[in-house]
Amino acid sequence: MALFQKKPQDTSITPLYTIGSNKTVLIIGLGNTGQEYDGTRHNIGFEVLDNFAKKNDFPAWIDKKDLKCQLTIASLGENRVILCKPTTFMNLSGEAAQAVQHFYRAYNPQTLAVYDELAIEFGQLRTRLGGTDAGHNGVKSLIRYLGEDFGRLRIGIGSEISAKVDASSFVLGKFTKEEQGTKPKILQEASALITEYIFSGQIPHDTRTVK
Repeated sequence: MALFQKKPQDTSITPLYTIGSNKTVLIIGLGNTGQEYDGTRHNIGFEVLDNFAKKNDFPAWIDKKDLKCQLTIASLGENRVILCKPTTFMNLSGEAAQAVQHFYRAYNPQTLAVYDELAIEFGQLRTRLGGTDAGHNGVKSLIRYLGEDFGRLRIGIGSEISAKVDASSFVLGKFTKEEQGTKPKILQEASALITEYIFSGQIPHDTRTVK
């Protein structure tokens, strides 16, 4: 049984859904659009949201050109949950994030960004509130448009190899066969952390490890 209840789709300029919810939660996954980026390390934020949406029976993604993103929205308990994948490419993610925040009136205390982190070992997931961009251009764009005080779910992609090769080439590369075997567990743990955030509204400084 899905955690979420489907709502009718609406492609008008008004909010996609009207739900009698007490709180709106915005989850932003970072990545690049285009088939050539599918399955790359830099797109793990998109994969996390795709997995979360499928697992919880969200409606189909809607392309919202006016908001520069793809959206799907459903309710979880008393919460309206907005999943957002910017279509601006990574370096301009903040433009979409700001547009969605303003349109749905879901600001930083209600926002969680999900993205890859090269400085964190593959298999680790870390949550925190605020912080720097750590060299991540997508996060740099978010900070430019939103400020620093939004929640973070960072998915580790670092390895011994990543320290020896060009960072840009590494993050835009595909996961290894061994990493692919572990990725379902990472997606599962990420979904659990997102669900915890939706229910609690809290961003603990936490580290989870999967093998």
